[in-house]
Amino acid sequence: MEREDVQVEADEGVERPTRPGWHATVDRLRDTVTGWRETDRRRADWRKAGRFVRRHAWFLAVLAVGTVLRVVTMLGYRPALWFPDTYTYIVTVFHPRPDLVRPAGYSAFLKLLEPFHSFGAVAAVQHLLGLATGVLVYWAARRAPRWAATLAATPVLLDAYQIEIEHLLVSDTLFMFLVVLAVTLTLARRQSVVAIGLLLAAATLTRTVGQPLIVVMAAWFLLHRRIGRAGVLLAAAVVPVLAYGGWFYATYHRVGLVGANGAFLYARTMSFADCAKLDPPPDLRVLCDPRPPAQRPPSQDYLWSKDSPLVIQPGITFSKENDELASRFATLAVQKQPLDYAASVLSELGRTFVWGRPVYPDQEIYGYYQFPAVSPGPPGRHAAQLGVRMGIRYEQGPIGTEVVEPFAGWMRAYQDVVRVPGTVLLVVLLVPPALAVVRRLRTLPPPDRQVLSGAQSGEGGRGEAERAPGNGWPTWLVPWSVGVLLLLVPPAVAEFDYRYVLPAVPLACMAAALSIRRNL
Repeated sequence: MEREDVQVEADEGVERPTRPGWHATVDRLRDTVTGWRETDRRRADWRKAGRFVRRHAWFLAVLAVGTVLRVVTMLGYRPALWFPDTYTYIVTVFHPRPDLVRPAGYSAFLKLLEPFHSFGAVAAVQHLLGLATGVLVYWAARRAPRWAATLAATPVLLDAYQIEIEHLLVSDTLFMFLVVLAVTLTLARRQSVVAIGLLLAAATLTRTVGQPLIVVMAAWFLLHRRIGRAGVLLAAAVVPVLAYGGWFYATYHRVGLVGANGAFLYARTMSFADCAKLDPPPDLRVLCDPRPPAQRPPSQDYLWSKDSPLVIQPGITFSKENDELASRFATLAVQKQPLDYAASVLSELGRTFVWGRPVYPDQEIYGYYQFPAVSPGPPGRHAAQLGVRMGIRYEQGPIGTEVVEPFAGWMRAYQDVVRVPGTVLLVVLLVPPALAVVRRLRTLPPPDRQVLSGAQSGEGGRGEAERAPGNGWPTWLVPWSVGVLLLLVPPAVAEFDYRYVLPAVPLACMAAALSIRRNL
């Protein structure tokens, strides 16, 4: 047998034996065929990518524009924008204990990003969460017409106030993403109820308004007679919440996730509470405001203003004694003036759906939702000074916001033009039930045919799955009910705030797109 010569093929850099005669010819043919196959695979991959781009071209264009807008925001406002709540969240990062007013979920999020020592990195991640929310809305509405799915994702991707809130160091963007992801997984063909429950728990520990969402999502599975899945979802959601509640109890010897529920409800009722009608006992009378309701300040002033009847009580505002006192007063006000309370809630809720954007609750808070023209000054409240020191520790350098032109000016001009008016949101919310009513009326047979079809169908006229209770519930009901609840709860227990509306917008749009599907 002849010895095989060994050579290194320069084109591949691989050492392989060279065989003489017809064997070498076979090797060359084999390499040629392999190359053709690899080329065909690459071409197939390119064709597949091309079909994907053509199929989702409009959405990808909107996503690209949304990405550019966020990049411009990052360039114009460096590294991020601050909000009064931010300082509390930063303090909790370095002093891990439950806060009396806000749960610690967002502080845990900041803690995860602490190794970067950059609030710019936090803002960048929040912008990515905003973009991811748009992708989730589009994917959840994938069975709707593509134009409807694209329109559903457009507000969260392009709304200027959505982009601005993502740049603020507040919990709303994280909360929105967690809720939208939980709803999207609920609508998926393969559902992981454990993941849904954990996401709802994380949302609840980010903003307490997430608590009723757990009940709504569990109810969806019960409507479809999936009792086991509902139980697993409740367990996955409740266990982390109870664990946090145990930590809160160990810290303050109080039951709950926060210690300000009574105070916030008291502030809410002060928009209508009349002590002449309530006739409260002496210990509650100290919380009365002698001014007529029409002359009173916004509800939040009863929590933070120095001359508030609650704030001037002995001890800190949110002490156990003060919160229980406020809770008793608020409960009495709701019981004695239920119609006034309902009217007040509806009035606050109505602010959600106005066309314009009037200043509310005051110019200071309203200003935080606008892209500023100059760098904001340091916080004025003494309580925020510790947050400033902790922020410097987090950033490992000076903190603040640098306004850089022309990028900042571009975003201010954009914010003057592009937003989702409240009236448009109302129309979007009305689309699903309106379409459901129209379709129901179209499918109903005449009365005489209804009787005939019912008599002829018998037991075998419809399958067991069709007749099972809950199987006819439309999929749009999940995001729609969650969105409505997110809009209703804040005015009912606290007050209206523009940033509380934003997490409900992608859910409302998702529901509208799903309602356009045929054969719901």
